[in-house]
Amino acid sequence: MVAFAAGPLPAGEHSRERPLPNGAEGETVPDDKPEKPLKAGEVIQLTTAASVQFLRPIFVRVIRELPERHTYDGWVWIEGYQLNAAGDAVAHRELYVMRAGVRLQSLPLKPTRPARRPRRPVRVG
Repeated sequence: MVAFAAGPLPAGEHSRERPLPNGAEGETVPDDKPEKPLKAGEVIQLTTAASVQFLRPIFVRVIRELPERHTYDGWVWIEGYQLNAAGDAVAHRELYVMRAGVRLQSLPLKPTRPARRPRRPVRVG
C-alpha cells in the first residue's frame, strides 16, 4: 500500500505531487512550485492533448493567461489569436485547455517555392 503525505490524488501524470526528500519511498508531498504562466507573444500548438475540441491542431499566439478565472487543477484559460498557416492572426479566442497538453512552438512556416533555375538560350543550327 502506498501512503500519501497530502492531496487526494496519487502521484501520477496529472498530479502536482513529488516524492519526499531524503529518499522516503511511497510518500509524496504537494508540489509547491507553480507552473510558469505563458508569456505574451509565445506561439503554442493545441491538439487533443490540450482539449478534445482540437481534433485539428491549431496554432495560437498568446496574449495572456486568465488567472482570475478559477479552474480545475491542471487546466487554464488562455486569451490569444488563432493563427493561419502563414502565421497571421485570423481570430481572437479565449480557450480552456489542459496545461500539460500545451506545446510551445515556433511560428508555422510558409510553404516555399522551389528555386527557379535560369534558362539558357538554345542554339539552333
